[in-house]
Amino acid sequence: MSRKSPPSPPRAWQRMLSGRRLDLLDPSPLDVELVDIAHGLARVARWNGQTHGMHIFSVAQHSLLVEAVAEEMATSLTPGERLGILLHDAPEYVIGDMISPFKAVIGDTYKEVEARLMAAIRLHFGLSATPSRALAALMKRADGAAAFHEAVRLAGFAAEEAERFFGKPRNLSQAMESLLAPQPIEAVQKRFHERVEVLQAERGRG
Repeated sequence: MSRKSPPSPPRAWQRMLSGRRLDLLDPSPLDVELVDIAHGLARVARWNGQTHGMHIFSVAQHSLLVEAVAEEMATSLTPGERLGILLHDAPEYVIGDMISPFKAVIGDTYKEVEARLMAAIRLHFGLSATPSRALAALMKRADGAAAFHEAVRLAGFAAEEAERFFGKPRNLSQAMESLLAPQPIEAVQKRFHERVEVLQAERGRG
């Protein structure tokens, strides 16, 4: 009687357009590429795509908004800290943007995969594997402020409901207001890519 071969383990990697193969279970900083991050985040829709406008409101555009909000909250941020904030949702170029209720259903498994990807991404860009506690707190506040305005302006939430979930709203400057208007994918991809390069260059001059 012939023995059956053991089943192959399920594929846990994704082929990127750059040619890289990123392992979700053991991601390497060497397999992270900015072109893949910018491409992916510009095509991942916030709010599961349930937003007003001709274009999706992408994770890349949200990331640009969060960085702008954080800069107003803390004007002494270094280029490296601003880069870390800009990349705060970068793992979603691989795993997508799951809405908070679904993350709660999945639980710790999602968080573990996300944390491994985030560490690999941050290390690729020369950052520490995890942000400082103070920076993480700032990211959370800026993320909540951005989410409030996205929820009310784009996703159909009442202001009172959004405040209950995302905290007290913060007024946005004129520059930040422009980041709330959903933009074409190609434009957002270019803007995100260029912003990362600018911050990297500023770090190099520091």
